[in-house]
Parts: sequence; structure tokens; C-alpha cells
Amino acid sequence: MDDDTHSGTALLSALNTEHFVLQSANSTTYTEASARSALYVMALSSSLVALGFMASSPQALLVFALTVLPAVFLLGVFTVVRLVETALESMHLLAGIARIRAYYRTLGPEAEVQFAASYGRWPEIPSPAEQHGRMLAFMGTTASMVAVTNNVVAGAALAIAVHMLAPVTLIWVCAVLGIAAALALTALFYAYQRWRFAEVGVAGPARQ
Repeated sequence: MDDDTHSGTALLSALNTEHFVLQSANSTTYTEASARSALYVMALSSSLVALGFMASSPQALLVFALTVLPAVFLLGVFTVVRLVETALESMHLLAGIARIRAYYRTLGPEAEVQFAASYGRWPEIPSPAEQHGRMLAFMGTTASMVAVTNNVVAGAALAIAVHMLAPVTLIWVCAVLGIAAALALTALFYAYQRWRFAEVGVAGPARQ
């Protein structure tokens, strides 16, 4: 076996190993995203159940809500930030897999057919997530879904706080303030997510 053949075999073996490593690492990003989302949802649902048990004592309910909801919101912020990062990590890994598949196509006519870009996934082909436009693509990520829920929690906490600190305030005014806060936070998160994707040079989300 000459040096060129040996070098080519070693390179192909190394690429196969790297391909496997990238696929495994990409799987961990989805696992982490699922685990973090589940942790947040469990914390939120547990808090809401606890609030239900406190309903018989309005004063205690208000104090408990203003203690627990901010903590849940903070957990949600941390969760959302990390979900954005895991999505970016996943896309970086997918780009590496696409690079290796591009090399596989150079191995011969049959390899060119079997590893054609049309059989791959993002970034070799357009992301299905962007089928209805980038705005909906960004709002469909796991981070966005958790963020919207978390922003509603923040709005509810604000409405309760206003009602507690200024009891004379009409209920509908408190509700409007809460809704406005939730919408403002959602717009802020959307801008943050777009900024993070643009910062790393990614046009839009692949799937997460």
C-alpha cells in the first residue's frame, strides 16, 4: 500500500470517527434542551399547584405569589438563554456533519449519488423551520416557547404586585399592565434571539 492510499484510508477513518462524534454531540444538545425545558415546566406547574392550595387565604396567596413567581421567572430566563445556546451549538455541529458529507461525495460516482446534498439536512438544504418565514421560524424554537410562557409568568407577577401595592387600582388596569409587560418581554427575547443567531453568522434556526 503506497503512502497516498494509506493517507486516504486514514483520513476516511478519521472522518468517519468525527462524523460519529458530531452526531453524538448533536444528540446531547437535544437531550439537554428537553431536560432544561422539562425542569422549567415542572417548577412552574409545581408553583401553580402550590398557589392553588393557598387560595383560601388571599393575603398569604399574594405574599406567596410575589415570592415564588419572580424565582420561577428567573429560572425561566436562565433556561431560555441556555436553550438559545444549545440551538446554536446544534447548528454548529450540523455544519460540521455537512462538511464531512461533502467530502464523502468526492469518493466516487456512487458516493456522489448516495451523499447528495438533497439527501442531507440543514445547511445542505433549506431548513423546513423557515418554510413560513424567518419570523415564525424564530418564534417556533424551544427557547421561544419557554420564553413566551415565562413572560406570561412575569406579567402575572407584575399584575399581582400592582394590585397588592395599590389595592385601589382597577383589576382591568392590573391585567393590562401584566399583558403589556409580557408582550414587551417577548419582543425583547425575540430581539435577543435574532441578535445571537446573527452574531454567530446563522440566518435562521434549523429546528430547535
